[in-house]
Amino acid sequence: MGKVVEICCGSYYDALQAQYGGAKRIELNSALHLGGLTPSLATLLKVKENTDLEVICMVRPRGAGFCYNDEDFEIMKLDAEILLDNGADGIAFGCLNEEGDINISQTREMVNIIKSYHKTAVFHRAIDCVNDIDESMNILITLGVDRILTSGLQSKALRGKEMIKYLYDAYGNSIEILAGSGINAGNVKKFLDYTGIDQVHSSCKDWQLDPTTRRDGVDFSFNGDEYDVVSNELVEMLIDIVVSD
Repeated sequence: MGKVVEICCGSYYDALQAQYGGAKRIELNSALHLGGLTPSLATLLKVKENTDLEVICMVRPRGAGFCYNDEDFEIMKLDAEILLDNGADGIAFGCLNEEGDINISQTREMVNIIKSYHKTAVFHRAIDCVNDIDESMNILITLGVDRILTSGLQSKALRGKEMIKYLYDAYGNSIEILAGSGINAGNVKKFLDYTGIDQVHSSCKDWQLDPTTRRDGVDFSFNGDEYDVVSNELVEMLIDIVVSD
């Protein structure tokens, strides 16, 4: 397969920048400042219409954690079906119970929906919040999950590099290991050399100004007057290093 760089995108604009920078696969979200929520259908349609990208769509109905009530989960299932019906190449999701273990029944249902479309099932960084990583990995493999996105049970992948190496060595023949959180052109080579993995996930983040963010005491900011975007230059730099590694 060779090495893969997946770019985390929060908009149609981001997806275009990812493609301009040479990416072949993206994870498509909305609300990246909340950790990534389900993207709009319009965003997916425009990305599929105007790019050649492989598009993994996030299905996450709200912020906070990954313990979903029945209402949340009904929306997740319907979102997955709508996105898959409209060209998504896979779905990223994660379902835990109150104790922090894999919610087996919800995960099985999501995988069954995704596989009914013959698409890719990705368990996202909810895996970094589980109690028993080995038990969780075995459950996900048994349920047919194709890939996990992980930072090695730490806030950033560099802090979790030992765990990521362990997961790749122990389970890499049974499930794909995609490392993400804090990976960039400045640290990716040492990270790849240490862990041995062949897939990384990065936001390649830059910032753009919106001068209408704060006016006369009304404030909609989360990073001053700026919002996050993908930088095609940072994507290109990252991919050049990964491909040449």
